[in-house]
Amino acid sequence: MNKAEYGTVIAIQANYYQVRLEYFSNKLFLCTRRSRLKKIGQSVMVGDRVWVEDVDHLNQQGAISSVEPRKNELSRPPMANADQILLVFSLADPPLEEWQLSRFLVKAESADLELCLCLNKQDLVSEEEQKQWQERLIQWGYQPLLISVDKQQGIDPLRQQLNQKITLMAGPSGVGKSSLINILVPGVAQRVNQVSGKLHRGRHTTRHVELFELPTGGLLADTPGFNQPDLEIEAAQLIFHFPEARRLLETGICQFNDCSHREEPNCVVRGSWERYEHYLKFLEEAIQQAIAQQARGEEESSLKSMTKESGKQEYEPKLAKKKYRQTSRRIKHQQLHELYHEQSARSEDELQE
Repeated sequence: MNKAEYGTVIAIQANYYQVRLEYFSNKLFLCTRRSRLKKIGQSVMVGDRVWVEDVDHLNQQGAISSVEPRKNELSRPPMANADQILLVFSLADPPLEEWQLSRFLVKAESADLELCLCLNKQDLVSEEEQKQWQERLIQWGYQPLLISVDKQQGIDPLRQQLNQKITLMAGPSGVGKSSLINILVPGVAQRVNQVSGKLHRGRHTTRHVELFELPTGGLLADTPGFNQPDLEIEAAQLIFHFPEARRLLETGICQFNDCSHREEPNCVVRGSWERYEHYLKFLEEAIQQAIAQQARGEEESSLKSMTKESGKQEYEPKLAKKKYRQTSRRIKHQQLHELYHEQSARSEDELQE
């Protein structure tokens, strides 16, 4: 058996894994996963550092035998070992919406990764509008990179930001993510769709997570576009995902340890920054999610999950133990068998008497 080779999972297709081996970076090996990994519950994700056995260099195949410990893991999108998030928005076509941008920023902050904010299509707005957005976002706590994919402006500073890192690209549809990848990774030929003229929103083109190797070093992952990401953040932790609020908390302390920064007296955060209204809305959403989750937990504790013939999962009331459940045929047969032997033994004792 040849020695195991070290590599990175680039993409996953069904039960096969595309792995770029360290010593053969110009080739992608199509690998399976050892059944032992499945038995011990070890999953394999895009971005995983893995060891590959039975490497067939001629057919570019192998089998993943082990997965190195992950430094981080994201569930949506499913990816491991990312260094930073590249959040891409456009200044026009579709226009930049502050609520949507704020939501994406909070979601990106919750991933606990380095964050790079990139604003595309700067050629479609005036210099004054560009400056206004830059100054505004600096107040939010971000230093945006302004680029134009169409005119290929501002790309070099972005390349430097991506150099030697595993970067997760995210953002709403239609802002030019696929076109940007075509520039950053020549030859990748991502499909690019035109923005819907009716809704001024993009048609989603990316279907799965895949890592692309950058010519200057590093890996870039594109993820499916979406317009309203789920925050899924605990209400008590939400405030820490706003950089401007973190600055305020560094300069003072709220009167109450469990301050929600709404109506409490002597709150150092409340009402003194532009996105405070965003925080209140997202906080209410987080509270409602927690209430719904608790209600589902209480409901499901009295229900059991049943899979119907159609494949759809439904919940049915659980029957109380012993009171309503019917005895199985196997137990009934066993009880009859024991009763028969008991009666036979009793009959023999009576005859002997």
